[in-house]
Amino acid sequence: MNTQNLTAPIAVAVGLVCLSVNAVAQEPKATTGVPVKMIVSVEAKQGQEIPPINQHDIVVRQGKSVRPVTAWVPAKGNLALAVLIDDSAGISLGTQLNELRNFIQEQAPATLVAVGYMRNGTVFLTQNFTLDHAAAANTVRLAQGFGEEASPYLSLSDFIKHWPPNPTVERREVLMITSGIDVVYIGPFPNPYVDAAIRDSQCADIPVYSIYTPSAGHLGHSYWLSYWGQNYLAELSEETGGESYYYLGPQAPVAFAPYLNLLSHQLANQFELTFLAEPQKKAAREPVKITSEIHSVDFVHASQVCVPGS
Repeated sequence: MNTQNLTAPIAVAVGLVCLSVNAVAQEPKATTGVPVKMIVSVEAKQGQEIPPINQHDIVVRQGKSVRPVTAWVPAKGNLALAVLIDDSAGISLGTQLNELRNFIQEQAPATLVAVGYMRNGTVFLTQNFTLDHAAAANTVRLAQGFGEEASPYLSLSDFIKHWPPNPTVERREVLMITSGIDVVYIGPFPNPYVDAAIRDSQCADIPVYSIYTPSAGHLGHSYWLSYWGQNYLAELSEETGGESYYYLGPQAPVAFAPYLNLLSHQLANQFELTFLAEPQKKAAREPVKITSEIHSVDFVHASQVCVPGS
């Protein structure tokens, strides 16, 4: 048998396979798509020092697909921060009001601050967005201890849908102070009103931070309801790119100041990311994941973004 007649076709086949593999490896990355913006917080894994992070360091995955990053800039522009307090909070909130007022007055001069109270599925503003931080701080008051027949998540969704437009604002974020208890839906996961608030926040690119404070009356010492309330708050904040503070049961936090200091640090270390999302036939939320070769930091961001239909 002539072995040369056999080896020649094999060599040709191997060559074709190699060429095919090389062609796949050299296939250009996607360069088109739908621009999507999102706020990303950067946290150091140890200490507070954050290394320089450039656009080429960022990898964005939409599902399993790597998408082009077109912008990665420090979020130093105007921030609109809404402080939403549950009007069904208990009297323990009174010991934290001065810390909350100090936090508002310490915001950057260009930050717009609004103060509102969540009640009966909506938000009653005591101060609309303003650069006068002292005026906003002065409207912080004790909760009235009622309005608990509704859901704080319905209030959040309603507020986001009616957020006043302002072309000068580059970031919109929320701090919720509530027990997280939802008496409209008493039950385990999934809570449809939490899910709706997450969707509304993600589609509006609004990270939601939350601090637990007990409700007034029986709800304030119900371990079961407080447990679910804190779980709901954690889910809401984690899914929208914020953070939920305090996990010590139904009792009130000793102080808000440590959590407010953490929030101030996070607001000061945010970036505005723009990437080209893979378009969908219909508008939909798509899972995203941000990674980098810089392993000393964590990227905190919404788990999904809203991508317009093609």
